[in-house]
Amino acid sequence: MKNKKISKETFNVFGLDKNIILLGIVSFFNDISSEMIVPILPILIKSLGGTAFTIGLVGGLRDSISSLLRFFSGYLSDREKKRKIFITTGYSITTIFKTLLYFAKNWQYLLIITSLERVGKGVRDAPRDAMISTYSKQKGRALGFHKALDTFGAVNGSLLTFLLYWILNLDLKIIILIAAAISFISLVPLNFVKEKKKKINEQKLSKETFNVIDDKISKKLKLFIAISGLFSLSNFSYMFFILKARNYFSGNNEIVIPLFLYVLFNIFYASFALPIGILSDKIGRKKILISTYFLFSIVCFGFSKANNIYAFIILFILYGIFFAALKSNQKAFVADLSTQNIRATALGLFHTVNGIILLFSSIIAGFMWETFSQNITFIYASSVSFLAANIFLFFYKKL
Repeated sequence: MKNKKISKETFNVFGLDKNIILLGIVSFFNDISSEMIVPILPILIKSLGGTAFTIGLVGGLRDSISSLLRFFSGYLSDREKKRKIFITTGYSITTIFKTLLYFAKNWQYLLIITSLERVGKGVRDAPRDAMISTYSKQKGRALGFHKALDTFGAVNGSLLTFLLYWILNLDLKIIILIAAAISFISLVPLNFVKEKKKKINEQKLSKETFNVIDDKISKKLKLFIAISGLFSLSNFSYMFFILKARNYFSGNNEIVIPLFLYVLFNIFYASFALPIGILSDKIGRKKILISTYFLFSIVCFGFSKANNIYAFIILFILYGIFFAALKSNQKAFVADLSTQNIRATALGLFHTVNGIILLFSSIIAGFMWETFSQNITFIYASSVSFLAANIFLFFYKKL
């Protein structure tokens, strides 16, 4: 008995279960791989004949396809009381389609493959977040820790791309191939993740649950999903932020400086994810999220005015802090407002609703960019996020 106890405590890092640590390592390597591709994606789209509207379509589909699947994978995960099979399948799908990106010869192919690559994210995310929430009472700390490792992987990935392109002058497609190889490495720690055995008194969700899911979701959660959905109308693809910065530079700087700014974004994203997650456990997630919505409004207004490297440096830093506060705390708040037996379903529903809206958000952004101007696009985002923050504030006591 003593040995067993010591063995268990050996894996207890930052007060977290070993499964949370292992899933964090998986995300670390997977995000090194993903973020090697992410900053060069808008550049690749442009080089293959795509426009700002194309970028909006690609970005929107990437977000919406993964989010649409989160509800179904979350529901199935809850019904079958299984998490790991969905997590493993999701990461495997992602790895396969990252490899196929190497063969892109036009933006249409890129659109299809990047969309299919996000199927993997849709399959794995809700069950993974539910597993993390189950293994820790401090959801903000657990999800913040996971997001921190995830984003430190992103820092390394974007930095690696920056160095491979700037120093070694490697072709963008060779960088994609290296990223795919790292994605295969990310699958290894999954072999050591152990799923909790089913409890005797734990019942599976019946098939009818899918038809009456509306009765299982609390009114507070429905209200939050509606508010976050409004906010998502402003939260268009990161690719527009990179494109905005790219348009102010020329020559080799046209690629190098946006890559550098994206690395900076990820450094602050990673550095603030865990501290803000811990802070939300102490002062409450509502305060953090309202502040986050207001921060995004300020950031977008700043991007509408930015026209030099110093402004872009400050704004990408703030954009990173915004992401750190938003990503883990929205998920943790959804977990707070849902019961354990439908937690993956609730997380999946949240991601699905927001994913559908994000598709329209990025398409609207691309349309406004080409029809009006890039600055109007950011003013639109600033206005909508400001509205969402005030509505959240108005309903503060009801959430």
